[in-house]
Amino acid sequence: QVQLVESGGGLVQAGGSLRLSCAASGRTVYVTAWFRQAPGKEREFVGIIDWGGSGTDYADSVKGRFTLSRHNAKNTVYLQMNNLKPEDTAVYYCAASIKYGSRRPADFHSWGQGTQVAVSS
Repeated sequence: QVQLVESGGGLVQAGGSLRLSCAASGRTVYVTAWFRQAPGKEREFVGIIDWGGSGTDYADSVKGRFTLSRHNAKNTVYLQMNNLKPEDTAVYYCAASIKYGSRRPADFHSWGQGTQVAVSS
């Protein structure tokens, strides 16, 4: 069983930055992704990182602004978010998988409780 805990959310002005963390416990997480869900909208893929950290993929809406990294000794993945926009406002979730490449929420076996990100204009 894997437990995931997100942290680092908050309120920031447009153009600002936040760094989200996803700490895993229970067992090693090989592939970690971030999703987000805004009120009234479906959960959407943000980015994914593999175990080595060299394999990453991002949604077009965040490419060039968001960066994923990981510290395997700490079993933690980070999502650095720069140049934030009001449309980035959502609850951000991290999720674990054993297979790199999917963007479908159904392919992720464990989820955190989410952390709120709010970007004011």
